[in-house]
Amino acid sequence: MANETTSTALDSVQCPVCSKDFQTDTINGHLDVCLLKNDTASRAASVSDDDGPPVKKICVEAAGSPSSPAVFSMFQSNRSKVSLQNERNTPFLNKQTSNAAANKGVKRSLQSESGQPGTEHLSRHSSALNGQPVKATPVLTLRILLTTNKPLAETLRPDTLEEYFGQNKTLGQQTLIRSLLDSQDIPSLILWGPPGCGKTTLAHIIASTSKKNGTARFVTLSATSASVSDVREVIKQAQNELRLCKRKTILFIDEIHRFNKSQQDTFLPHVECGTITLIGATTENPSFQVNAALLSRCRVLVLEKLSVEAMGSILDRALAVLGIKVLERDQANSKHQDKTDGHEPNVYIEQKALDTIAYLCDGDARTGLNSLQMAVQAQVGSARQNLSGPDESSQEILVKEEHVKEGLQRSHILYDKAGEEHYNCISALHKSMRGSHENASLYWLGRMLEGGEDPLYVARRLVRFASEDVGMADPSALPQAVSAFQACHFIGMPECEVILAQCVVYLSRAPKCVEIYQAYNNVKACLRNHKGPLPPVPLHLRNAPTKLMKQLGYAKGYKYNPAFSAAVEQEYLPEELRGINFFTWTPSET
Repeated sequence: MANETTSTALDSVQCPVCSKDFQTDTINGHLDVCLLKNDTASRAASVSDDDGPPVKKICVEAAGSPSSPAVFSMFQSNRSKVSLQNERNTPFLNKQTSNAAANKGVKRSLQSESGQPGTEHLSRHSSALNGQPVKATPVLTLRILLTTNKPLAETLRPDTLEEYFGQNKTLGQQTLIRSLLDSQDIPSLILWGPPGCGKTTLAHIIASTSKKNGTARFVTLSATSASVSDVREVIKQAQNELRLCKRKTILFIDEIHRFNKSQQDTFLPHVECGTITLIGATTENPSFQVNAALLSRCRVLVLEKLSVEAMGSILDRALAVLGIKVLERDQANSKHQDKTDGHEPNVYIEQKALDTIAYLCDGDARTGLNSLQMAVQAQVGSARQNLSGPDESSQEILVKEEHVKEGLQRSHILYDKAGEEHYNCISALHKSMRGSHENASLYWLGRMLEGGEDPLYVARRLVRFASEDVGMADPSALPQAVSAFQACHFIGMPECEVILAQCVVYLSRAPKCVEIYQAYNNVKACLRNHKGPLPPVPLHLRNAPTKLMKQLGYAKGYKYNPAFSAAVEQEYLPEELRGINFFTWTPSET
């Protein structure tokens, strides 16, 4: 009898879901039904508990009933072994669950719980787009700002398009891209714009929306550190995700121009067939830095430099989050405002200081926010060293314009000697001098020199301009430009900047004549468009240093011009080109 009981216990298998015993031949059918019921119940529970904080679940068991296994492992046929294992694992699991619940509680308290300092949601108002100050309830305290290692620009990165300022022309309410983003029909994009204009933030918003809606999987890589093997691994996962879960994958590549053309070819077939949706961010011109085949499969989204008004809205949002008051704006209502934290001092900032940041950051939101953070941190830290104790919370700190300027040092000039801005500025200088606009010419010269451009490069361009655009209208312009080049070579920067400025003004004021430039271009066009072998040099124009050459007719019939008192009638062009005047001829006449 005992053997039969033991045999029955060994043949029975415990279900890891409901902890009931079943025969080995029926356990598989039961598992299909039991897992489906459990999955449906867990989803319903997660939906119903979504609005409340996570609560630690307590399982009450009847006396003598077997405890359910805490961890799903292989089917256990020995129930006593399972019970013993559960008893050993229960303290650890309870402790782990308690810690997880505590962590979740802390994270949730920073977002949704009310009645505690620094735990309210940031109220979002679209009125900031119209120039009105952003009203928000603080979610960050100054203590967190001072102790965190993250830059303020990263901490305050928005999650929705309503908080995304400064790109209304591209992402406004009525634009095509905005409609596609709202409907989650995201095409492959190349985000092109200067630093700090919102390329990474836009990708972050797309990621947040995709995760919230569960419509796509978002993967981020940086071309500065990722390799082709990393990209292939992501593409392999995307293929599995699409095949098994019918879910798309959005791949964001930051600084995509750092990938060379062969590395960029890795994306081509997968973007073409829709395995991945590619979003690339670059500060360089995609026409030069992105593979043409990849560029044709993506839509280029040009993000402009942020305006002063947009920077003002971004700074106002940061002040609202941190609980910092603007001195002139909030001075009348300061007595009626509550402190954001009973342990934190009241921090004020001058409106003039905010305006200084908005103007000097040159449309770079990252520079503006980090400059604000540095100025506030410096003043709060200095005040706490001078005063500590119970009176610290009642202290008032003022951030002034000079504090902001000290952090910025000077205007943030966007200029890349090896990038597109290099060619943009030299083109603007050349065209301003050609148009005889001396003021604009000096401005573009200053943009290049203050941005770190090599003065000899500018001087070489001036020598070229003196011959190309001034030419025979003022033959002394070329010696002026050559002298400026030699002077820059002798003394260097910064002393040579005034020499370049003098040459730029001289060339701007000089009369212009491009007939030599155009005539030589006509000569080049004639040579390139000539069909067949080039015509030989006429015999009478050839040199005849040897007796054989003279016997062959070289130099025969040549008229030495100084030997004649009047003009000499003589042909100097090949027979095929006689009668052509390159000063008036155009390539279309061939």
